[in-house]
Amino acid sequence: MKQSRPLYEREPELAAAAQAVDALCGAQAAGGLLIFSGEAGIGKTALLAEIQAMAADRCTVWSARGGETVTSVPFHVVRQLLQPALDQFPPDEVRTLFGAWYEIAAPALGLARPTGPQADPQGVRDGLDFVVSRLASRLSHRPLLLVIDDAHWADGESLAWLASFTARLGELPVLVVQAHRPEELAARQKESAVGGSHPSQVRVALRALTPDATAELARAALGEHADDPFCREVWAVTGGNPYEAVELVAKVQDRELAPLEESAGLLRELGASARGSGLVARLERLGTNANRFAWAAAVLGTDISQDLAATLAGMSPAEAADCTARLREARIVTGFDPLEFVHPLIATAVYRSIPPATRTAMHGRAAWAITRAGLGAAAASRHLLEVHPDDDQELVEQLREAAKQHLAVGAPEAARRCLERALEEPPRPRVQATLLYELGCATLLSSPATTVRHLRAALDMPGLDDDQRVDATYRLAAAHSHNNQLKDAATALAAEAARTAPGPGLMRLQAAHFLWEGMQSTEDDGPARSSRLARNADHLSGRDNAERALLTLRAFDAMMRGENSQLIVDLCERALVDGHPARGLGWTDTEWGFELPTLVGITYAFTDQLDRAEELFGEAVRAFEISGWSGAHLAFAHTLLGLVHRRRGRLAEAEGFLREGLRLADRVGSGLPVHWDAACLLIDTLTARGRVAEAREIADRYDFGPPYPSAMVLPDAPCLRGRLLLAEGRTEEAVTELETAGRALEARGRFNGVWAPWAGDLARALAEEDPGRAARIAASARVHAERFGTDTAIGEALRCVALFARPEDAVHLLAESVRHLEASPSAYEHALALVDYGIAIRSPRELARAHKLATACGAESLADRAHQARASIRSSE
Repeated sequence: MKQSRPLYEREPELAAAAQAVDALCGAQAAGGLLIFSGEAGIGKTALLAEIQAMAADRCTVWSARGGETVTSVPFHVVRQLLQPALDQFPPDEVRTLFGAWYEIAAPALGLARPTGPQADPQGVRDGLDFVVSRLASRLSHRPLLLVIDDAHWADGESLAWLASFTARLGELPVLVVQAHRPEELAARQKESAVGGSHPSQVRVALRALTPDATAELARAALGEHADDPFCREVWAVTGGNPYEAVELVAKVQDRELAPLEESAGLLRELGASARGSGLVARLERLGTNANRFAWAAAVLGTDISQDLAATLAGMSPAEAADCTARLREARIVTGFDPLEFVHPLIATAVYRSIPPATRTAMHGRAAWAITRAGLGAAAASRHLLEVHPDDDQELVEQLREAAKQHLAVGAPEAARRCLERALEEPPRPRVQATLLYELGCATLLSSPATTVRHLRAALDMPGLDDDQRVDATYRLAAAHSHNNQLKDAATALAAEAARTAPGPGLMRLQAAHFLWEGMQSTEDDGPARSSRLARNADHLSGRDNAERALLTLRAFDAMMRGENSQLIVDLCERALVDGHPARGLGWTDTEWGFELPTLVGITYAFTDQLDRAEELFGEAVRAFEISGWSGAHLAFAHTLLGLVHRRRGRLAEAEGFLREGLRLADRVGSGLPVHWDAACLLIDTLTARGRVAEAREIADRYDFGPPYPSAMVLPDAPCLRGRLLLAEGRTEEAVTELETAGRALEARGRFNGVWAPWAGDLARALAEEDPGRAARIAASARVHAERFGTDTAIGEALRCVALFARPEDAVHLLAESVRHLEASPSAYEHALALVDYGIAIRSPRELARAHKLATACGAESLADRAHQARASIRSSE
């Protein structure tokens, strides 16, 4: 909408906007983020309106505005932005626009009913990104301008989406222009942990008007005869705040004051009536009905329906229309239906003027009216949150229902607020434990520490049935694990298992106990746990999911221990149904969690069954994408595919998947378990490629080193750090790291040298300083490898043993190493053996094979080594 008044002293801001719009509409269609900040009334809204007018003929413009009373309404700002655009399309075309994201993102916009119990917030954000991108591409070559006013009052879900979406603006023909009050937005971002910046961002801080600009504004309204002392007083009273200056001048006109020096003394009193108590007094002078109607409008906040405001104020449509006219004439509200306040400062002053008891009652009545209108508990919840606790059990149930609806659209923080408010009511004792359980489930993804607190409280009081207790304990353990407290997870499971009767619930707890005990990076008696697990699982056939869970854990543990690989593969087969996770044990099933199919795939990856592993991990990516699990779950799935490619020797492909895993994980937070796994594998991959400096950069960026997390890392972190230190020439540090790793692993009976290659690396590190000890370490590793029985493990062990054998024996050992590794899926290790074998027998032919294979693997430094060795042999012939 075109501004009716000119803007004063906003030339730099308009120039920045014009430059951004030109870049958006230019040949390169460069998107970006333009942020205007300033105090209330500084002219942000007027500036945004001018920018919209500037761009109207060249861009498609969508706009939205935050509201002080609707910050608790999930996706409120996003809906304002997108719903008008989507309303232009028929329902079937809207479905087409969303594509596979429809069931994930459409419920957040109120376009569809949720189909699941809890949507992943990151998945919802990714779905919204996709929809905006599709809409932008459908705009007949008109780039897209998104305008968000009062962003400091945007709901948390919209703020989180804006933070992630604007980071991608360099890829899209979209310009986002945002205005906010800086201090209030900083507080909101700190509270919701969103924020940040990106390369396409331009920030402009709006300043107050100078005395000259204020005088120009006054004379434009009052006439050129307004004298200098009068205009100077307008500036002094308003501090150069444009909104206050416009309002003050309007009141001068209303009072028909002469804009001369003798009237200047009245300006302070007039100025006070434009804000705070002065504005409230002005409102009261309009009459009781107008005052009550204004209160109703302030409680509703935004998109103010005249009918709903009338209901809330307890008046007829005719009375409401009369009040609307008076409020509009007094420049308090504008528009027709819906109404809005002329300025947020007015809305704030009116809302805060309502007596607390009256305000609470009006929120309760608003919730009733919204519920009666069939808009649902979620829509009413923002008002229910404002009602004082009063032992109202119906309100408790409404808030619980609202929480379910919020979770289903990907708004766990909104669900948390509803459930915490329900606890204050308070609920009946028999409901309180269930409510705490629901609250713990709601916060699992966003705040593991909060989940722990609520679930412990739920378990410590009566009220949960047996199934709920088992599930609460299972989730409590998962929250402990996410919080790097694996011992606490195992302890909680053991305690609950001790009081649980035999049956599926007990087996679920026992399986989880074995899981989190075994996943700890340190353990008091690993061999004893492994023995108990073997006794519990080896005889099972996999007839139900509890048995399959135990078989999975047994297979993984046996792989870590380096037991016979054929036995391990058989355990994996019994844990699956026709080669796939059973119903209820799938990647997105929440009863058992994604950890179990993950462990099957990892076990396959380290028993040379890479086709099976890749199939499972490919299913994981598809399942997470279909379900909209775009956060840590999808990051981990990419990491697992990176593991498969690393094991195959496809180092470049592995690097790509692992970097993508880290990128996805970085969007969710920092210091997550997936960060350790992806960084560990990426460091190993880069080291194998010979890019040691890049590996170090990753290690430093993600603090990869001691102290290690309480959960073990995929693969063994100290072993891979020792390998990096060796590659950097820091042999003494590497020996210390590898010796420590070896002692810890042997104490737990874990002898898989592919998972934890400390022995081979330590033997090489000690070869010159202590060859006798090195040879003994290598020989012991060979024994364990032959017990394990995979071609990769045996081939790698033989390659190491050859270092310490007589030359003629070394050639035989290397030939055997090549034979085993050629039969394995491990192309990089095969290339390593070929280089060693070619050098040992001085064969240009074998070194040529090694060079070709190393190049195909992406192992640049190994390929160079093979080429140089071949050239050296040829030059000496």
